Order: sequence, then C-alpha cells, then structure tokens
Amino acid sequence: MRIGPYQLSNNLVLAPMAGVTDLPFRQLCRAQGAGLIVSEMLTSDPSLWHSKKSMQRLPHADEPGPVSIQIAGSDPQMMATAARHNVDLGAQIIDLNMGCPAKKVCKKLAGSALLENEALVAEILSAVVNAVSVPVTLKFRTGPTVESRNAVRIAQLAEACGIQALALHGRSRACRFNGEAEYDTIREVVNSVSIPVLANGDIDSPEKARKVLASTGAGGIMIGRAAQGNPWIFRDTAAWLENGTLPPAPTVAEVQALVSGHLHSLHEFYGIASGVRIARKHLGWYTANLPGGETFRQQFNRLDDARAQERAIAQFFHSLDAVTDRVRFGRYGVVSLADGCGDDQNGAKAA
Repeated sequence: MRIGPYQLSNNLVLAPMAGVTDLPFRQLCRAQGAGLIVSEMLTSDPSLWHSKKSMQRLPHADEPGPVSIQIAGSDPQMMATAARHNVDLGAQIIDLNMGCPAKKVCKKLAGSALLENEALVAEILSAVVNAVSVPVTLKFRTGPTVESRNAVRIAQLAEACGIQALALHGRSRACRFNGEAEYDTIREVVNSVSIPVLANGDIDSPEKARKVLASTGAGGIMIGRAAQGNPWIFRDTAAWLENGTLPPAPTVAEVQALVSGHLHSLHEFYGIASGVRIARKHLGWYTANLPGGETFRQQFNRLDDARAQERAIAQFFHSLDAVTDRVRFGRYGVVSLADGCGDDQNGAKAA
C-alpha cells in the first residue's frame, strides 16, 4: 500500500487513539508488524502546544518513518498552521481527525461533528493540503447519523481537495462505538474514489481482517481497540493475510519480556509518577483474559512504585508459566497452548 511517496511494508495500520497510541505503544506495534502507525490526536489550538500532554504527542526524532501525526480542530487556518508546525518537527504524513465522537471534541465542532458541515470540511481539507508538502490523509465516519450518511460525498470531496488516503470507521457519529460496523458503506466509499481506503471498525482478528478486505475491497485495514493488550495482532494478521497460517503463539517468557519492556518504556517516557499510573490500563488489557488476571489487576492497580510494578509482573508471569508455555490473545480470549500447537492452524479459534 502506498501513501504519497511512501510505500508501506504492509496494509495494516494502527489507528490513532487518544491516551493509547503514545510513543511507547507506537514503537511496540511497529515492532510487531504494523505497516503504519498514527499518533494520538493533537489539538490545532496553538495556545495548547506547549502543554505537557501536547509536547509528549509531538513527532519524535527517533521514530522510524513514515511518521504520521493526527491533528484535530475546526478552524481551517489554525489547522493549516498546526500542520506546518508538525511538519517542521518531523511529521511526514498529516492525518486529519473527522472521526472522533467524544463529546469534548464534538462540542468544539471538531472531530466527527464536522461531518454536518461539508462546506467547512472542504475549507479545512484544502487549507491543510495547500499548507504542507507532505501527504495529507483523513480519518472520518459514515456520517452524523445512520439516517444522514454522507461518507461517499465526504470521500469524493476529500479526493478532489488532494487528500491522498482515507480511513473510514464504519459507524456514524451518533453510533459512537455501539452496534456493528457498516462494511457496506465502506465498500460504497471504496468504489467511489481512486485513492486508498482503510477499513476500520470491529476488526479484531486476522480472520476478520481478511473477510473485511474481501467484502469491502479496501486497500488496507486500520486496527484500534483490538490492539490494546494485543500488539501481536499485527504480526498474526500479516501472516494470515499472506499465507493463511498463524505464526506460533508467543511463549509466556516472550510475553513477559514484551510487557516488561513496555512497562519500562512507559516509566522512562512519562517519568515514574505518571508512568506508574498509565501502566495500569495497559496491564489491565494484557491480563484481561489470563488465568488469575483479575486478582493480579486488583493488586497491580494499588501499586505506586516502579520497582513494585516490575516485581509484580515477574511474579505473575512466573505463575502463568507453571500453567502453560504459550498464550495467544484475541477476540476469543486466550488460547492456552501447553504443547505449542493447539489451534494455531485454525484462524477462527486461534485468532
């Protein structure tokens, strides 16, 4: 899959998720096989650029490219200025957020609230495309409501304005994350434009990814919530799409090493106080379906010391290793693979 001058290693993209796709998590998902990763949403309001949160979300010099930074806002010139600012800092792709359904974003007429004003959408798209020399992409939803879908018009408008790729979450703004994703609408958008379209929404396994690609004709898949606690989904999905088989499930020791490394990265990136707090949600996702996970999470969430967190992880995975030597994560819960094989050749069971 190609976006502007960038040929991606595959067509699997990590969705931008506020509070999740920070630098440590982006690095982790890239290492596990994501072809492109997109940053957390950055505000276009310059008065907030120097806040601690915004500074942590800016492009980082040590990130491998292409570096895609998402910005959000509702003022065309402010969005254009924010795009230039991020390109100056190292962004190689600018992604525009017109998909976030959060109330605090929509009440500022940003995110998916913009879909109700197609004229303003055109102004923003044109302003940003004309402001930077790097590719500009757009993430959006099917429309304000199910009854007022306008995804095809928005997609055609985006292509006419110079947008070089689209990511469509198959739900309306009103649906938020409820109900099932509308893959039929994604297919309509794919058939209406000539630029790449990424299908997004409810893609939680390698098997589901292949079905969505086949049913929509999309050029790629964007994975969001299913990657939380399961960065292996990129490695597994890439293998499943390429040859219809899954790689061996990671050993307990491999999982422990990855989780411990992620924890260390969080402590380093945010500092101990914030890193300890932010680590709790990630460990909650990692251990959600593991034996003894609930008890572990209750204890882990009470820890306020980095070393104590490290010891707790070591102890938990030591106890897990006594039960099984491999685990696979995914929408079917954890498949324990004591013999290293289990359901590895069955996508529906092992995904």
